[in-house]
Amino acid sequence: MIKDKPCIVQRDRTILLEVGHSGFEEAREQLSHYAELVKSPPVFHTYRITPLSLWNAASAGWSAEQICCSLKSLSRWDMPAAVIHEITSLLSRYGQLSLLRHPEREGMLILHSDTEALMKEIYKQLSLSKTGLTFLTNKEAEISSERRGMLKQELTRLGYPVMDYAGYQDGQFLQIRWRGEQDACNGQERIEHSKQGSTFNHSSAFQLRDYQLEAAEAFRDNGGKGGSGVLVLPCGAGKTIIGMAAMRQLQCETLILTSNTTSVRQWITELQDKMMLQATDIGEYTGQRKEVRPVTVATYQILTHRHRKEEELQHMKLFNERSWGLIIYDEVHLLPAPVFRATADIQATRRLGLTATLVREDGREHDVFSLIGPKRYEMPWKSLENKGWIASVDCMEMRVPMPDKLKEQCLYADTREQYRLASENPVKLDVVRRLLQQHAGAQTLIIGQYLDQLYQVSDELGIPLISGQMPQQQRNELYEAFRKGEEQVLVVSKVANFAVDLPDASVAIEISGSFGSRQEEAQRLGRILRPKHGENRAYFYVLVSQDSREEAFALRRQLFLIEQGYHYESVTVPYTDTADRTLSCYKDGDPGKEAAGTS
Repeated sequence: MIKDKPCIVQRDRTILLEVGHSGFEEAREQLSHYAELVKSPPVFHTYRITPLSLWNAASAGWSAEQICCSLKSLSRWDMPAAVIHEITSLLSRYGQLSLLRHPEREGMLILHSDTEALMKEIYKQLSLSKTGLTFLTNKEAEISSERRGMLKQELTRLGYPVMDYAGYQDGQFLQIRWRGEQDACNGQERIEHSKQGSTFNHSSAFQLRDYQLEAAEAFRDNGGKGGSGVLVLPCGAGKTIIGMAAMRQLQCETLILTSNTTSVRQWITELQDKMMLQATDIGEYTGQRKEVRPVTVATYQILTHRHRKEEELQHMKLFNERSWGLIIYDEVHLLPAPVFRATADIQATRRLGLTATLVREDGREHDVFSLIGPKRYEMPWKSLENKGWIASVDCMEMRVPMPDKLKEQCLYADTREQYRLASENPVKLDVVRRLLQQHAGAQTLIIGQYLDQLYQVSDELGIPLISGQMPQQQRNELYEAFRKGEEQVLVVSKVANFAVDLPDASVAIEISGSFGSRQEEAQRLGRILRPKHGENRAYFYVLVSQDSREEAFALRRQLFLIEQGYHYESVTVPYTDTADRTLSCYKDGDPGKEAAGTS
């Protein structure tokens, strides 16, 4: 037994990592490859090894032996033999099932197992009958290509990941070059490049960063297993650029799906700025416009929009409007359930997921894995920070006292209402005012969940508010004024959580959040990660009501960022009688008020 190591590996595949240990940072970096952070109290952080975390590690090249060696090097005591066995068993399933084109029957696929024992296990699963799987031999079964996605989804859910080698359609050829690039490839050259596994000539006016090039290559090639998958990089790392690099490699018509209209127009701006495409080649498909062109950028919302619940999702036809060779899912962690169902039907089209975090609050990470693809590439946030590609961020949790009257209200409220009351603690307004004074002249975002609270801050401090209720044109004008420095501070609702490019923002003040949403916390910090002039530093403040339900949710929200190496310094704001005076002039809200929207 060696007691000077940082981790305790437990029988249930959880790992306790001692925060104060000198080897904490090294251990955290290793664990992030094959385990998920579950809790982060001050003394020990808790990680858990799951089947999905292991399969994503396997897709990145980790073997069972390497993972067990890593754990042994970190473990304070001998690892339980059962954990070694489970890791080996779970990872042994990765790569044993393959989906192949049927050698004789058009429109049919072959599911091949490396062992007869595994195929017997699959045969026993009655739930697979709905996929139409027909068993042929002790190692093979056949299925219609139309049920390709459904089969992969169901097998992953049952614990049997599938390597999909059934191939992809090339889609309609579209010549795509970086602006300023001289050489172009015709359709035949594109096919030959694809067969040879080589890259296109990268000599162009626009140059990718080394990690952007690595990410694009990992998606396309990955040892011959490319064509679909997810790339995980921090906000501000240039995921849009990587998506365009994938388009350039494949030279095909592309459908791009993203989170909101602001993001759609940012994609279009980037495409027009960096790619040699005609204006008529790029279409916007949103609530305002319905243009279907060789490169079409649409929102998830428009695809799932319908006037009545019983109506069909008419805009889902966009998946089949053209012969797409590539579909890019921006912010793939936001993918709605109906889009999952549509994606299951288009597995012959190459799919690229882009995200800052694979965390999904609905627990559907398995569906991203099976229908979009495994994690092909990940760049740790701190690695980019160390290279200066993103800003260094100081994170601070400020515990704000609650007025006595507000505490009394919480005593008689249900649990959900207690959270809202604590989130809207009016004393936070004074803290915001002081932080703005402290960072006078800095480009600052005040971000919150509840509209009444945001209106209060906006009115009291005379700061423009952007919310989902505001027309898109007005939002764009305020964003542009902020970029130009004409507005130095904005109050923003959840509409600014995703894909809003505000490069000069260096301070973010979070006054309320969506309960324990880890993805939201990561996206909000991401608003200030663009590299800055000078010391390249930014500041992220989280305002939390002290001794309230909000504290527990705030801790959960911080989990993903803590896993990435960010440290939250905790500061308690002194109680003053200002708290009670503030409450007396704070208008009582409707207990049933809605959170700030994301439309």
